[in-house]
Amino acid sequence: METTNARAPLAFASSRVHYAWVMVAVTFLYSVFATSSLGVPAVLILPMAKDLGWSIGEISAPQGLRVALFGLCAPLAGGLMLRYGVRRMVGFSGALLMVGLVMSITMTQKWQLWLGMGILLGLAPGMTAMQLTAVVPARWFVAHRGLAIGVLGASVATGTLIFMPLAAWVSEVWGWRVALMIPAVGAFLSWGLFLWLGRERPQQIGLQPLGATAPVPVPPPTHTNFVRLSINALAMGSKRWMFWVLVFTFAICGVSSFGLTQAHLVPFCSDMGIPLGVSASLLAVIGVFDMLGTIGSGWLCDRYDNRWLLAMYYGLRGVALIWLVYANVSTTGLLIFAVIYGLDFIATVPPTVRLSVQAFGQEMGPAVFSWIFAAHHVSAGLMLVATGISRDMIGTYAPSFLVAGLLCLVAAASFSAVRAPRPATA
Repeated sequence: METTNARAPLAFASSRVHYAWVMVAVTFLYSVFATSSLGVPAVLILPMAKDLGWSIGEISAPQGLRVALFGLCAPLAGGLMLRYGVRRMVGFSGALLMVGLVMSITMTQKWQLWLGMGILLGLAPGMTAMQLTAVVPARWFVAHRGLAIGVLGASVATGTLIFMPLAAWVSEVWGWRVALMIPAVGAFLSWGLFLWLGRERPQQIGLQPLGATAPVPVPPPTHTNFVRLSINALAMGSKRWMFWVLVFTFAICGVSSFGLTQAHLVPFCSDMGIPLGVSASLLAVIGVFDMLGTIGSGWLCDRYDNRWLLAMYYGLRGVALIWLVYANVSTTGLLIFAVIYGLDFIATVPPTVRLSVQAFGQEMGPAVFSWIFAAHHVSAGLMLVATGISRDMIGTYAPSFLVAGLLCLVAAASFSAVRAPRPATA
């Protein structure tokens, strides 16, 4: 039984508010600001190049490394969280994040750019972002688990998309270093809040997971090497057809979301003569409606077959992207697209996480999901590069958006090939 910093949790013992919702709140806040440090530097390339006298290529290369590390470290992060627990991993990743942000804000040398903005700002949020989305709901919820996943899943894209246009505006007025202080201050405060109020499991403070009708046993602590834990999760997942379908479809999610619009929506709009301010604001619209859509998706996950929800989400996204290519889109049309696309941006996260936990259990499910998430971001990185090359060679973004839309329709159809997994215990 945990004894340190116990006063705040004990204050909820007689409350009608289950402490699981406190865990959701502190996890949401930390994830929002941690992942904002992943996306904000992407909109600061031009002011950084002008201020530091470096080329766009010199600044862009570490940016690509950051995105790749964010996804590639996910499988090992899944094993680390199983081995060392949630609070230790948030503590360690938060410390790395602070070092990376301070180094990025004060940098004057290229090695600081590579180490701070390239490596540390990729590793730090990658160690926790999607793992927390899976682990906290799996351990703290039986009822409303899908809703909890939706809330936390929304934090990942919200932190990236909402703060990007804000940082772009701040950089124009006060400079790029001040713009980077937005995620730095927010991450520091939310990191401290998590370390103060965060707990590993409800049983540590005398509670059961929300909605549990019988005592849920706490698994014995594992002492296995974290690399082996991650490989064991991959081995477990690779034996099931459900795993491969989720890997395939979540990779398409990465292609059609972070790999496409986050980096290329603004230049896509520029090709159509849309002013920079308008196109940048579309990212914020997508971010706001993504939060609503992902939370709503989590609510639906508790009530409907998650396979068919995913089929609907991918189908809707595919239609929206194809429409964007063939329609004569105006500013109003782009706003409508941003709303519809935003509602569906990562609404795929709650049902994907929930199917992973149902199929592989509340302990190993999040670790298996970390491999699925790695496929998401690796494919997103490849799409980001391929879309840029295609635009330079052909002179239009249309083929990239069309291919992404068609792939989404394939992803939607693929769920007809899997059966619903039997719900895992708690």
